[in-house]
Amino acid sequence: MAQVTLERVGQSSLPELGRHRGGSWRIVKEIALLAGLFGVYNLGRFLSAEHAGSAFRHADELIRWEAWLGLPSESTIQHHALKVDGLAQLANVFYAGVHFPLTAVVLLWLLIRRPAEYGKARWALASLTGLALIGHMFFPLAPPRMMPGWVDTGVLLGQSVYGPSTHSGVANQFAAMPSLHVGWAFMVAVFLIRATRSRWRWLWIAHPLLTFTVVVVTANHYWLDGLVAIALAVPLLLIFDSSSPARTRNGARSRTERAVAAPMSNQSPISSSRP
Repeated sequence: MAQVTLERVGQSSLPELGRHRGGSWRIVKEIALLAGLFGVYNLGRFLSAEHAGSAFRHADELIRWEAWLGLPSESTIQHHALKVDGLAQLANVFYAGVHFPLTAVVLLWLLIRRPAEYGKARWALASLTGLALIGHMFFPLAPPRMMPGWVDTGVLLGQSVYGPSTHSGVANQFAAMPSLHVGWAFMVAVFLIRATRSRWRWLWIAHPLLTFTVVVVTANHYWLDGLVAIALAVPLLLIFDSSSPARTRNGARSRTERAVAAPMSNQSPISSSRP
């Protein structure tokens, strides 16, 4: 009896070790995949960075569209915000330091703690980024901070992540439509609301709202940039929804089948052959 017990313990430790190593290797592969996607995205941004003329024409057109739609003036909102001491500085810090780091942390948390949700989140985010890349290449857009009537708060306060000219910095400055700051923030909020069960999880809605406010106050995006990003994100979130009714029913049925089958598989041949 003792010998059988030792053999079972030794055999069971091998799968546990394999799962641990497999989980660590999966994390490394996923980080490499996301880094590769980010590199391809940045390459595409640079390919579309030489369209300054069309970028400013598109900005003039978009400003007219917003006026026709009756959207409030971003420049008026920014001017009111600049009157509040310290608000522009905080908005600059949020714009530069929250967007990508928070998205990366949330994806890593989902990968480790909610792997079923992570797969859907990864492809939803990658799809949105791909669609945004197409928009940046075919509709280059000068951000508000480059247009008359706005203030570049980053340059004004010495916190710019782009620099004073269109050729400075490490990013394409004409990639304003759609706003990935708003689109990613909206997706991150939905990911966390889906993956958690706390009654406080709905507070994550504040993240895209705050991000939308920040990109307007810092004059990095127009209203339509963010609205288009959300419009693109919603169908992707529905497509890559791991909690859809069909999947939930199938998952519940498979768990029930495993629960029924488990006691039967644990029966020894001797006990199952008794009359």
